Amino acid sequence: MKKITIFLFLFTSALVNSQSFTISGKIYDENNQPLAQATVFIKNANKGTSSDFEGKYQLQVSPGTYQVEVRYIGYKTQVKPISIGRQNKELFFYLTPETNLLDEVLVAAVRVKSNAPVTHSNLSKKQIEKRNLGQDIPMLLNYLPSVVSSSDAGAGVGYTYINVRGSNAERVNVTINGIPYNDAESQGTFWVNLGDFASSTQSLQLQRGVGTSTNGTGAFGASLNILTDATSENAYGEIANSFGSYNTRKHTVKFSTGKINEHVEIAGRLSKIYSDGYIDRAFTDLKSYFLQASYTDENTLIKAVTFGGKEKTYQAWYGIDATQLKDNRRQNPYTYENEVDDYQQDHYQLHWNQKLNDHWSTNVGLNFTKGQGFFEQFKEDEDVADFNGIVLATNGSGETDLIVRRWLDNKFYVANFNANYQDDRLELISGLSYSSYSNDHYGEVIWAKQFAPNAAIRDRYYFSDASKNDFSIFSKATFKVTDRFSAYVDLQGRFVNYQTKGITSDIAPIDVDTNFSFFNPKFGASFNINNQQQLYASFGVANKEPNRNDFEGGIRAHENLHDYELGWRFNSQNITINSNVYYMRYTNQLVLTGAIDNSGNPIRATSGKSYRLGLEVDAEIRFNKNFSLRPNIAISDNKNLDFKAPINGQIANLGKTNLSFSPNVVAGNALVYHPTEQFQVALLSKYVGSQYMSNLNSAVTENDVLDDYFTSDFNISYEWKTNKVFKSILFTGLVNNLFGREYVDRGYYFTYDDTWSNANQTTTVDGAGYYPQATRNFLVGVTLKF
Repeated sequence: MKKITIFLFLFTSALVNSQSFTISGKIYDENNQPLAQATVFIKNANKGTSSDFEGKYQLQVSPGTYQVEVRYIGYKTQVKPISIGRQNKELFFYLTPETNLLDEVLVAAVRVKSNAPVTHSNLSKKQIEKRNLGQDIPMLLNYLPSVVSSSDAGAGVGYTYINVRGSNAERVNVTINGIPYNDAESQGTFWVNLGDFASSTQSLQLQRGVGTSTNGTGAFGASLNILTDATSENAYGEIANSFGSYNTRKHTVKFSTGKINEHVEIAGRLSKIYSDGYIDRAFTDLKSYFLQASYTDENTLIKAVTFGGKEKTYQAWYGIDATQLKDNRRQNPYTYENEVDDYQQDHYQLHWNQKLNDHWSTNVGLNFTKGQGFFEQFKEDEDVADFNGIVLATNGSGETDLIVRRWLDNKFYVANFNANYQDDRLELISGLSYSSYSNDHYGEVIWAKQFAPNAAIRDRYYFSDASKNDFSIFSKATFKVTDRFSAYVDLQGRFVNYQTKGITSDIAPIDVDTNFSFFNPKFGASFNINNQQQLYASFGVANKEPNRNDFEGGIRAHENLHDYELGWRFNSQNITINSNVYYMRYTNQLVLTGAIDNSGNPIRATSGKSYRLGLEVDAEIRFNKNFSLRPNIAISDNKNLDFKAPINGQIANLGKTNLSFSPNVVAGNALVYHPTEQFQVALLSKYVGSQYMSNLNSAVTENDVLDDYFTSDFNISYEWKTNKVFKSILFTGLVNNLFGREYVDRGYYFTYDDTWSNANQTTTVDGAGYYPQATRNFLVGVTLKF
């Protein structure tokens, strides 16, 4: 009998220990609103999941004592202990904003929440850190849905670019802490002026399509919202160094005092990045800084931020032609030793966030940006008539050799104000933004074989000044109609004045004084089918003014976009899926012709009516506690309607043609092995389908087609918790283009009429340029945290 009793005891104990019990609960913000897609992780069991659209989560565990950790972008990480014995347990979390009110107000003003009827992707600081080895932000976003990234020098450092849904950087609205970053005049985004900015980024959100109302230039393909480093409660320091192929190296020093007297924090960063580039002599030399001081109490946050940098990059933005690509894809046809871009940009921001009561909060943001720099170029056999009498001809043809510098000298002022109301059923955000921009464009001759008698070095041979004033006002509201259904309304008015007068760098007169008034309404709705599935639909209108290059080309009409989005989201313990269908219908879309101007900027032309129709799907599949798969794919049809172009001296109606630089398939994938919280290995893959570099559908020749390509990267990171001299040491490695594929991801295409080859017929002749990207290359880094 005694043996039987012992056997039953052991059997019962084994049975209990083999049983699984459930830890479940809900995750809320401080206003009792459920947080969807929050990360839930049991540290000592190495199990994880995410909350559903009602904020619910559930995990199966064996009996024991655990630490349950919850993370959500913009909120403080929270950890709670729990013991599981013979029954299931519930555990509820109430998260507070990470930086008092700053994150809350800025996310509400320019971002959307996870369950909003807007197609978007988020990246956290922890995700960015694993690949942050000196490459620019567009390269770090390369694996998001519908994104194609590229760089002039081929190695992801220097002049880098992002294309979303076939729309280039001039059509992607970028804000930093809610302040517009796109150049007001060219509408481009020059990441080269923000070296190592990823090291000062707390989180970012990429909204595809029209998105929510934002500040600055209109979003015609996407909007990217960047939030800089959060205020730190505790003091810390970091020293990060990385090295890699093409003599690429990054050196970063960061610090924070933590909260002094529980209210004041000072933090900063200094960085230096250098790379020889994959392309011969296409070096990049970047120096940058970031400094912030903040004051916080229970209801107030005041933050002063300054950041900027100086860049010097060698000429690589004209690419190489087809013959050069075949002979030596790394060659650089430019040989003048100082054929460089040399520019400095400094930003000064002040933010004041005030919580008035449990429902109301406000935010004021001020900004001043100063930029100045030049592009230096050697010109051979130039017509002296183009240089305003500064130089004399040195041969019988009226030509000479000289060196010029083309300057930009600009100032940018911004003032934003937002007010936010929130209760259990309504979230209302209203605000306004005003910006004033001025820029002087001028060129100097710094050397010539012979100056005119009354001329001097640095005399200007062209000059034009420009100013742009931009005022917008918006109000957006989310109504929780029922527990499952919510509606979204977003109304914006935007009013723009642009003026410029003088002579361009092409020695052509320019005189513009024009006003634009835009009304941009957006509507949407979300419906939770159950706690795992959500449907959403939205409609948005966007209008956008031409940029300076467009005005130089004689374009005066604005663009109009109607964007329709329909999405389905699924979120379970092991699978997360985000899918959507979009239809973007344009009137007077300014499409890339494929050509570039004398500064390497793309030239655009109006296309009449056009559209983009696509399906996007991204997912995370968690096979077990160690392995996950994160695929995404975008399949699209991008067309001009009834497209006309001059060919062989006649206007040809080409009918329905493909939109330039708009691949029909863009796919990515990440296979991630994560055996512990500190160690991760990932194989990243990217496929980009073939794309046209013009809108002509190869009506002249087939030189306007870029081949499809498939590349893979290998990423490894390990954080060693030393708890001695350093808190931890982070080791990071990245092998780009693992299989050494030779590919070109970007180029340009141009045509011109040749009337000399046949006296009786005009023939259209074409040409193309290409930007070859690096074959297999690597970066390794070590970050010391203390």
